[in-house]
Amino acid sequence: MTAPYRISRRTLLRGLGASLSLPSLELMSGIGRAAATTTVAPTRLLSVFQPNGVFPKAWDVADAASGGFELSPILSPLGDLMGDFSVISGLDNVGSGHVQLTGSFLTGRTITDKRNGISLDQQVAQKIGHLTPLPSIELGTEPPRQGNASGEPIAYANTVSWSSETTRVSPEINPQVAFDRLFRSQSGPEAMRRAVNRRSVIDLVLEDAKSLRARASGPDQQKLDEYLEAVRGVEVRVEKTLNPPERDWTPPTRPGDEAMERPAPGIPRDRDEHLRLMMDLMVLAMWTDTSRVGTLMTAHGFSRQNFSFLDGVSSDHHGMSHHKNKEDLVAEYTKVSTWYIEQFAYMLNRMKGIQEGDGSLLDHSIVLYGSGMKDGNGHVKNDLPLLVAGGGNGRLKQGQHLKEKKGTPHSNLLLTVGQAMGLETEQFNGVSTGTVNGLLA
Repeated sequence: MTAPYRISRRTLLRGLGASLSLPSLELMSGIGRAAATTTVAPTRLLSVFQPNGVFPKAWDVADAASGGFELSPILSPLGDLMGDFSVISGLDNVGSGHVQLTGSFLTGRTITDKRNGISLDQQVAQKIGHLTPLPSIELGTEPPRQGNASGEPIAYANTVSWSSETTRVSPEINPQVAFDRLFRSQSGPEAMRRAVNRRSVIDLVLEDAKSLRARASGPDQQKLDEYLEAVRGVEVRVEKTLNPPERDWTPPTRPGDEAMERPAPGIPRDRDEHLRLMMDLMVLAMWTDTSRVGTLMTAHGFSRQNFSFLDGVSSDHHGMSHHKNKEDLVAEYTKVSTWYIEQFAYMLNRMKGIQEGDGSLLDHSIVLYGSGMKDGNGHVKNDLPLLVAGGGNGRLKQGQHLKEKKGTPHSNLLLTVGQAMGLETEQFNGVSTGTVNGLLA
């Protein structure tokens, strides 16, 4: 009798320079029908940053008499997702101005002398990133800006991700480049040849840089450390190409051909098209288990994006955020904030529609959404606008309005999410005072 055909659990579909994981199949070695349906999906972490704050009266929710809460005008697009997210109120940021309030969003620390803490996403990536082809993925829609604000480089507000105290992780804003990084084959003969060549170059670079560092001044040593950190990141990617890690989970479903179509070159001219395309790529990265940690900058932390494509909006986003309580600017400001939540609702619904065995991609994820300031008018940093969505594989309770006492640092939320993602710590970057009451299941 002919032995049944079997393939490895690590088998990938390949074509046009891209590769995708297969769902669990009976013909995979050692996997029968029962085993294939009991695979536990991993927990993903997504962080979505919105710049320039919100108009508080249009964001703040009211508690409902029957329990739960009533949606505010800005949050109204989330009406169909009430049981999938919670509003967190009362948490305060640290620092001042757009640059520092953006930089502290995922670190809880104030940028001081160009140094910051390691951000939540990167701490999680350092713990679980070895399990996927990419430890983390950082996407955005705007390039860094030049100049200074309150003594800090405005370019620092380009990202909320810090892999070390001195190393920022800049987001990719080009959809095609992001797609290629996520899905172009990293295991073919040509990729292997490039990896071998790069490894030999990296070895030489590291040796020379370490020798130079021993003779450098203090400031130069810091610059070299930042450089070496970036080189080490390339080194890790090269090693994964030459020695792919054993996968601990295989996605039970996969995107169709249309979803995996490579984006056109360049940056989309339409603001909504660009952001939704980056959201689609982020969801695909999580769905295919290319990465389990993602960060999306919906715009630069000092964004002056033009929103004239929205009816009744003529000011740039930063300009309208300094509304001085003028009715027309408040109306524009609120319309833009609502538009951002509409895009967020789109992403959550995409995740909710992707099934993974005992639940959806959203059920198996933790999605943090918010801004580094409450109100752009005066750069108010107290009572941040924050949402947490997704079930986190049963680790989070949703459908709540959780109110923390006045003066509670938002780093408490970072600690809570970090613990739900498996970080074994009782404090976050030395600045948290506890966890958010009622969020963990």
